[in-house]
Amino acid sequence: MFRPATLADLPAFRCGHAQNAEAATGCTVVVAPAGAVCGVDVRGGGPATRETDLLRPENMIEAVHAVVLAGGSAFGLAASTGVMDELAARGIGFPVAGACVPIVVGACLFDLPVGESAHPDAAMGAASCTAAFERGEGEPLEEGNVGAGCGATVGKLLGGERAMKSGLGVCGLALGDLAVCAIVAVNALGNVRDESGAWIAGCRDDAGGVMDPLDAFGAMAAQAAAEAASGAPAEGGPCPNTTIGVVLTNARITKAQAAKTASTVHDAYARAIKPVHTLNDGDTVFAFASGEVEALPDAVSVLATEAMQGAVVRAVRQAEGAYGLPAARDMTGRR
Repeated sequence: MFRPATLADLPAFRCGHAQNAEAATGCTVVVAPAGAVCGVDVRGGGPATRETDLLRPENMIEAVHAVVLAGGSAFGLAASTGVMDELAARGIGFPVAGACVPIVVGACLFDLPVGESAHPDAAMGAASCTAAFERGEGEPLEEGNVGAGCGATVGKLLGGERAMKSGLGVCGLALGDLAVCAIVAVNALGNVRDESGAWIAGCRDDAGGVMDPLDAFGAMAAQAAAEAASGAPAEGGPCPNTTIGVVLTNARITKAQAAKTASTVHDAYARAIKPVHTLNDGDTVFAFASGEVEALPDAVSVLATEAMQGAVVRAVRQAEGAYGLPAARDMTGRR
């Protein structure tokens, strides 16, 4: 039967955060010191990614050493350089002509309007990598306003001033020896619902409650139509966003199967976030597999999708209100 799993069930991976709370940005890294199979699926109209072409099944690379999730929009891609430098200094990577070349892939979310104007850099990436190696065996990975979730928000259909604070969540499931854990930073344009279908965070109405996202979308469309008819320049409106996550597993799967798992896991985004995969999102899922356990690829995808849905909900529930925005834990009695 299914049971909860934690990162302690996946000792081939090391995870760490670094963040700047004043700037409201940060990064999260997952390191596979021995290398692991990795696949990716990128959706939405505004992705900021690094080295994802390497993960196409037809391309050469078969082992990846780190996945980086970062804030800062495209500026945040610099964090991956710091992770690469730190791994190379530790001798992790492919030996090439006397050098050590780690394979580091990543994706960024857009948190620039929150907090101060800053973004993750190479030093922050290196710090997150160091934190991954210093985190004690079995020690839970922090959730909420940390790492890539430091400046994450949700519910921006009517602009950032009506949004709510989100963050980073972790959730895991196991079936026999097969274990899967999902890590996600939820920075969605849309609202987030819990397991019962109730909207727990998102675009707020005039009374401060969470609006139905279809009502918010209708108001956004009406506002855009009115602005277009008047010839006035658009004001406010949707902000660039992006939900970025990674599923970790001990399954032995191929690169193509990892890519298929990443594709399937987007179902979790669609279950929990509405709307999702819009032109203002760059939603991305990585699947990172260390290969110790024989498993059916479909079993990996099923567990990964359920774990990711749980991680999305936890990213909202574990967040704390910050930067003038409330979090789900502040909304009791205001549904």
